[in-house]
Amino acid sequence: MKTMLAAVTALAIGLVAAAPAKADKFEDILEAGVVRIGVPLDVPPFGYQDADRNPVGFDVEMAQMIGEALGVEVELQQITGANRIPFLITDKVDLVISVMGLTPERAKQVMFSAPYANTFLAVYGPASASVSGPEEFGDLKVAAAKGTTQEMTLTAQNPDADIMRTEDDATAAAAYLSGQADLFATNSIVASSLAEQNPNAEFDRKFVIRRSPAHIGVGMGEFELLQWVNSFIFFNTMNGELERLHQTYLGIPMDPLPTL
Repeated sequence: MKTMLAAVTALAIGLVAAAPAKADKFEDILEAGVVRIGVPLDVPPFGYQDADRNPVGFDVEMAQMIGEALGVEVELQQITGANRIPFLITDKVDLVISVMGLTPERAKQVMFSAPYANTFLAVYGPASASVSGPEEFGDLKVAAAKGTTQEMTLTAQNPDADIMRTEDDATAAAAYLSGQADLFATNSIVASSLAEQNPNAEFDRKFVIRRSPAHIGVGMGEFELLQWVNSFIFFNTMNGELERLHQTYLGIPMDPLPTL
C-alpha cells in the first residue's frame, strides 16, 4: 500500500511539474519590454492625428504615460469602437485606452479599470429637431459608430430607429456634418470638440443617453495587470496628472469619479 501511495504521489507531482505555468500578462510585458496599447485615432480630443499625422490626444498620452511608468516601450495600435474588445480577446493588444464605457455585457468579455475620465453620451442635432428621447426619432436618421455604447443603447431603446452604423466615430461625425444623417450620437467631449472645429454646424444636445465614465480595458483574468493599472490611475489622480490631462485636452476640471 505504501509503495502504491508513493507511486501515485510521484505521478501527481510529475503531472503538476509537466503542466505549463499559466502565463501572466503583467510579467510578460515587463520581460518583453513592450506594452501593446489600443487607442482611437477617430475620437478627438481622446485620440486623433496632428498635422504631421502623429497620434495625439488624451488617451494617447495616457498610453505613453503607462509605458513610462512601466519602464517599457509603447506599441500603439489604432482601434475602433467595434474592434477594441475583439483586439483584447484575441491578444492583439495588452490594454485598450479608448474612452470605453463599462457595461455588464462587456464585462462578460473583458475587465475594466477604475474610471479615468468623466463623460456622458448624448444625441446631438440642429435646434430645429424636436427630439427628447429615442422614441421620438421618427423618420430622423441617427449616425453612430457601431459597437459603441451609444449605438447599442439606442438600438435597444428603439429597435425601429433609423441608425446609420458607421465603422468609426469620425465617419459618424462626417455623416452628420455632411447632412447624410439628421442626428449624431456620441460622447459629450467629442461633441464639444466638433462644435469648436465646426462653428457653422449645430450641436444642440437633444437628450442624454447615460453617464459614461471612461475605463481602461484589460484581458479577462489578468488581475495583476488590472491591479497595476488601477494603482497607476490612483497615483496619477493624486499627483494631479489626470487633472492636467483633463485641462489640456478636455478643457474641464477632473470631477470626482465613481469607484468600482
